[in-house]
Amino acid sequence: MLTATPAAHADTVTTTIDVGKGPDGVAITPDGTHAYVTNTLSNTVSVIDTTTHDVTTIDVGNLPFDVAITPDGTRAYVTNLRSNTVSVIDTTTHDVTAMDVGDDPSAVAITPDGTRAYVTNLRSNTVSVIDTTNHDVTTIDVGDGPNEVAITPDSTRAYITHNSGHAVSVLDTTNHTVITTVDVGRNPIDVAIAPRGTHAYVTHTNGDAVSVLDTTTHTVTAIDVGDGPTGVAINPDGTHAYITHNSGDAVSVLDTTTHTVATTVDVGDGPTGVAINPDGTHAYVTNNNNNTVSVIAIEESRSSFGSLGSLSWPS
Repeated sequence: MLTATPAAHADTVTTTIDVGKGPDGVAITPDGTHAYVTNTLSNTVSVIDTTTHDVTTIDVGNLPFDVAITPDGTRAYVTNLRSNTVSVIDTTTHDVTAMDVGDDPSAVAITPDGTRAYVTNLRSNTVSVIDTTNHDVTTIDVGDGPNEVAITPDSTRAYITHNSGHAVSVLDTTNHTVITTVDVGRNPIDVAIAPRGTHAYVTHTNGDAVSVLDTTTHTVTAIDVGDGPTGVAINPDGTHAYITHNSGDAVSVLDTTTHTVATTVDVGDGPTGVAINPDGTHAYVTNNNNNTVSVIAIEESRSSFGSLGSLSWPS
């Protein structure tokens, strides 16, 4: 059960948007105008206009699982778990191009410099590195069951969760070697990197904790956040992590300084993915069991806009 003391003017769900069946991954364009949602059971991507909440549907591969958008906002990369492909969507024309990767591609992350996309291949025990210019693919062995991936802000490291291995592997993106493997506890699933690159936040689906991994020392701190933490995203100023609880139908908001849950927000049935828009004013949550996206208006003190007066810098 999720418990917390709500803050004044706490985060609130303002809109619920119907999308395709089994929504899972979600990513926001750099200009904040659109949210891309993978619908695992519809084999589609829903494109949400974040102003009007109108939805456009794009056909992709079989069981689209995750999505990431290039820093220039021109392309969205979608992993198709059962097709063993990645669909590349032109965000202007919505034209789709597919490329082969490993077996059961689950997650995708794009380097902040936009030059490469990293795809975890769950059944191949590999990561496919896609050159975003020519779409050449390099394959890297990383260990059993790579599930999710996140890239540091300087593009030099990739952090990869291994759900079956209870570990996170750290990949050097320059020479494509695994630097170290860190034991983080049972069933790690999602991972997000703080804006300054100092910490990685890892969720554990079969537990009640988030592991905070120091990216310099690789020491791990476990924080109790409530049952079944699934997805995680960090707001632009790095002060709070938004964590979905698939079994609890809620999102917990973790204060990254005090390591306490600031508030919880009830959302739809089976929340899975979460993404925060670039100005930090809204979080978008995919509700896997009732085919919706919940839009959370973020309390002003936690948004980038709200912190501009104090000249806060991303942490």
